[in-house]
Amino acid sequence: MAGARTLYDKLVDGHTVRRLDEAGQQLLLYVDRTVLNEYTSPQAFTALREANRPVWRPGAALGTVDHVNPTAARRTATMPDDGAARQAAYFAENCLNFGIELFDVLHPMQGIEHVVMPEMGLVLPGMVIAAGDSHTTTYGAFGTLGFGIGTSDIEHYLATQTLTYGRLKTMRVTVDGALGRGVRAKDIVMALIRTIGASGATGYAIEFAGSGIAALSVEGRMTICNMAVECGARGAIMAPDDKVFAYIAGRPRAPTGELWTRAVAQWRELASDPDAVFDREVTLEASAIEPMVTWGTSPDQAAPIGSFVPDPAREPDPARRRDIERALSYMDLQPGTSLSDIAIQRAFIGSCTNARIEDLRDAAAVLRGRRIAAGVQAMVVPGSSSVRRQAEAEGLDQIFLDAGFEWRQSGCSMCLAMNDDMLSPGERCASSTNRNFEGRQGAAGRTHLMSPAMVAAAAVDGRLTDARRYMGAE
Repeated sequence: MAGARTLYDKLVDGHTVRRLDEAGQQLLLYVDRTVLNEYTSPQAFTALREANRPVWRPGAALGTVDHVNPTAARRTATMPDDGAARQAAYFAENCLNFGIELFDVLHPMQGIEHVVMPEMGLVLPGMVIAAGDSHTTTYGAFGTLGFGIGTSDIEHYLATQTLTYGRLKTMRVTVDGALGRGVRAKDIVMALIRTIGASGATGYAIEFAGSGIAALSVEGRMTICNMAVECGARGAIMAPDDKVFAYIAGRPRAPTGELWTRAVAQWRELASDPDAVFDREVTLEASAIEPMVTWGTSPDQAAPIGSFVPDPAREPDPARRRDIERALSYMDLQPGTSLSDIAIQRAFIGSCTNARIEDLRDAAAVLRGRRIAAGVQAMVVPGSSSVRRQAEAEGLDQIFLDAGFEWRQSGCSMCLAMNDDMLSPGERCASSTNRNFEGRQGAAGRTHLMSPAMVAAAAVDGRLTDARRYMGAE
């Protein structure tokens, strides 16, 4: 196609099977791969059975049990309730009958889908990946277009390897400069969501760029792309670079030999054209970002840890004022309260956002030689069985255990309270997850989002706190 193009447009154009309208806004899009879980796939498989349709390319799909499984320290295949057991059993039956590889709870590579896919080398630059989970945007860290789809779309994908797709507008978020001590990728994306709002990127695919992004590890980039959906984006992309190629190299399913050489040569071309025009531009200065925490019930209701709970009376917009009032009522917070005075009862490190090995190392560095506060229940849930084994090989598990944390098996766990890990009504949790909606971690539970290091520091103090007080020079 003629004219300068963004990376997003190049990926969409390269996967377009057919235009469905004259303007090229509605498309039939080829999708390279998917990952399936036991929670969002049952209806799709049932529909395929009823229509007597096969899966078009079983080898392009991976199944992993991650949502409903327990994460107790001793791993068993037993599910916490009959509903979860039926979901896991039906998922195993579907994968077997349709020829799809399955990582069940006892598989050595089991884990959260968005952690497992990259660590297996199944996410490659230039791909389009769609899956039944909104945080499929995680894969944008590899120069991949990833997005979540509904159950009927999963059925369509499995049957045809394609999806009907509406082209998005493009937004470039440029993060320039160096992050300050103790500021992490989680703080960048939380600062962005706070700046543009929970719906600020609705209808857009975001491309992240700038020296601040280039300086991040691949795991940090995954955190940002993962949470881009929390400001409404249905796609998040970063141009792949040598860090990405090094991360992929040697992974179990990554290309090898001559195919690897040829692939990397092509991947180096994956970037927006220098004169490409975006529909919207947003700029963040990395040095101005502080460690962030949420005070409300939406990821955009966040502030630097040194701030105070906002006063709705000072909000001129009536709708936003009502949102703040409702959030403070649910969170049982008073305007003007210092964020660092908010006591917690629970601390959770886990989720597809922040449960990779880098995240665990960061939290362990805060906890080394320290104990969590009396009255705080804390747990670490690694993002995958592989992450768990690596953490144990590095001795991180013992640091967590010595500090008073529970060391759990992998799974989604308390991120969404779809298993036996959940908050009790009224409990307040410092959490490394991606959503703080009402009831997200348990009915009437109260969630404060932050980085893993900030969760660790909050557990030690028994209240929200600035993790930098426990960090040396970086």
